[in-house]
Amino acid sequence: MELHDMAAHCQTLDEVREHIDQLDRQIVGLIAQRGRYVSQAARFKKDSHAVKSPQRVEQVFAKVRALADELGANPHVTEQVYRAMIAAFIQQELAEHSALS
Repeated sequence: MELHDMAAHCQTLDEVREHIDQLDRQIVGLIAQRGRYVSQAARFKKDSHAVKSPQRVEQVFAKVRALADELGANPHVTEQVYRAMIAAFIQQELAEHSALS
């Protein structure tokens, strides 16, 4: 079963919003968890180029586009969300990496 098949069929806009609110809570929890791993990664990187890691970033974008296709998400939207998220995490990691130096 694909992820988009798992969405409840809502009868009202309030129902839609309730489901979106529940998903937002899960998504923010996952962002927090991802951020904790990003914080740990700063310890293992030698310099700001390693933090930015353009080759790794492009691998992540390719991976999430493929996951989007597999899971029934819009690949363009998924990539744009990840571009914004990774840019913010890079800034966080740069600050953390700098504090370790």
